[in-house]
Amino acid sequence: MIDIPPNSDLPGIEALRGIVGSIMTVGLILAVLALLIAAIVWAIGATSSNPHLASRGKTGVLVAVIAAIVCGASVTLVNFAWGVGQGI
Repeated sequence: MIDIPPNSDLPGIEALRGIVGSIMTVGLILAVLALLIAAIVWAIGATSSNPHLASRGKTGVLVAVIAAIVCGASVTLVNFAWGVGQGI
């Protein structure tokens, strides 16, 4: 049986973790911005009796929420996949 754990002693790993964390933060900030814009579009479409615009706003809200979920859960998802892969 071969057991090879990941090596976290490589040079630059801490910098890479910082970069990935920064990208996650930017992704979450952009998801919040997208959510706000989509909610405004939805509200404008609903108040102006424009069903197409309201529908686009609803879709934007859904996409922004899913993007925030993926950004927030990305580490957990990768760790879950790693655990599944280790069990095979």
